Amino acid sequence: MQRLSAPEAVAAIRSGQQVFVQGGAATPNALLAALTDRAPELTDVGVVHFHTEGPAPHLAPEMAPHFRHRALFIGANARTAVNEGRADYVPVFLSDVPELFSTGVLPLDAALINVTPPDAHGFCSLGTSVDAALAATHAATTVIAQLNPSMPRTLGDSFIHVDDIDFAVEVDQPPHEHHPAPIGDVERRIGELVAELVPDGGTLQMGIGSIPTAVGMSLLDKRDLGIHTELFTDPVLDLVEAGVVTGAAKEINRYKIVTAFLMGSQRLYDFVNDNPMIEMRPVDYTNDTTVIRRFRRMVAVNSAISIDLTGQVSADSIGTRFYSGVGGQMDFMRGAALSPEGRAIIALPSTAAGGTVSRIVPVLAEGAGVVTSRAHVRTVVTEFGIAELFGRSVRERAEALIGLAHPDFRDELRHEARRRYHV
Repeated sequence: MQRLSAPEAVAAIRSGQQVFVQGGAATPNALLAALTDRAPELTDVGVVHFHTEGPAPHLAPEMAPHFRHRALFIGANARTAVNEGRADYVPVFLSDVPELFSTGVLPLDAALINVTPPDAHGFCSLGTSVDAALAATHAATTVIAQLNPSMPRTLGDSFIHVDDIDFAVEVDQPPHEHHPAPIGDVERRIGELVAELVPDGGTLQMGIGSIPTAVGMSLLDKRDLGIHTELFTDPVLDLVEAGVVTGAAKEINRYKIVTAFLMGSQRLYDFVNDNPMIEMRPVDYTNDTTVIRRFRRMVAVNSAISIDLTGQVSADSIGTRFYSGVGGQMDFMRGAALSPEGRAIIALPSTAAGGTVSRIVPVLAEGAGVVTSRAHVRTVVTEFGIAELFGRSVRERAEALIGLAHPDFRDELRHEARRRYHV
């Protein structure tokens, strides 16, 4: 491992190469900035990553001749570039991403990562984001790392040895913090309804956002919950500190919180630092359906942009406008459905745009991506109740979902259900 300045380290990257960038709270912003500073001398450099936090200078319009982002999940800072055609979206299950790198389907010339300084044995922790970053470091020809003492040292399958790092840059930058949006009455009610479906001893997967936060707030009367998830956030920490999450009833990885990446407050990062309760694993483990189904009472909670009256869930686009990504929704929806006493839940507010648009629609908008098919959807929750769709006909599904819609839209939905589905 050679210690260099950031400009010296990224000098190894050439035009036409493909570069992985670790994402989320661990985004290596110093390396990304140094790479972008080299734009005048570079053309057609591929930049592969999930969503990143902080500045994204490589996504500026004037950078289009120099860098082309390949989005495995579209973050807010990449959304405009993707929809203007300056970046590309790759629809892919989160569990499949490491295979893209290991098999060379997406060859990587370099990986930019953000890790802890080496320990006494020469191992650096990938900190807050193992996800597919571990696979990327194994597959990349050149590994360039920020050695960052502010990165929490997370345990599990999260380590890379200094012998596998080619160039290192010393920085001291805390991981990016993420604070959930305020919880309103709608989210609070959804959280209460979802909590009714969570049994004592259940194992949870929850994402990020106001609904997962509301669900966490509603689980304080539960006992011995476990966590097996792709993403770990502050609401889970709150449940640990309240004694609700113990992991004591988990069938595998007992007493451990298993996750692929985490985002939250500095309080969360302090909690996970060198904490044996936290086991970081790559997404081809956390999101493996054969692993998820081993939990007897697996409860997966995911959201949607819209759902049609047959049960099709759109979660990665608004019509033809790409919004986020396939992510791990299907991995966990199917895994939880196959769990002996599992629950696969889609939870969403009944409306969007300040109540002017129904999220429950007769048919999905033209171009909307079906992330979860109608056959995979089991349980749907809005602030107006719970609908069980498994084994129900299209006509029965339409009736149940209309009952979850906002009253302002139910007459219109009934009219369309009669016209389209003979309800």
